[in-house]
Amino acid sequence: MAFHRINFSSGTQWEKTVGYSRAVRVGNFIRVAGTTAVDGTEIIAPNNPYEQTIFILGKIEQILIQAKATLEHVVATRIYVTNINDWEAIGKAHGEYFANIKPAATMVEVSALIHPDLVVEIEVEAICP
Repeated sequence: MAFHRINFSSGTQWEKTVGYSRAVRVGNFIRVAGTTAVDGTEIIAPNNPYEQTIFILGKIEQILIQAKATLEHVVATRIYVTNINDWEAIGKAHGEYFANIKPAATMVEVSALIHPDLVVEIEVEAICP
């Protein structure tokens, strides 16, 4: 059985080097790769979990729009944090985006992200009609 696959790029230097896409859509399923608070080469709100989460979710929303989806199609989020004690600030930002959608959500503490000023990384899965 064949399926139609569409890869979406954000154009970062790492996508080509590492060999990944910002998002992949297969049929009505969309998977958005781990997303951090990086804009070009600039780290947004270094070490600020709330502001980084807001920036990341805005970035994710934009790639979903490119994939012909919305935040309402998100069924799962995975949040990686470098300090689990930041859960309230990160959760507050997540709630501002998903209060009425309520996807399945997981938050886990990791030892580090790709840069020491990054404290949050988020990936999502969405299913569209």
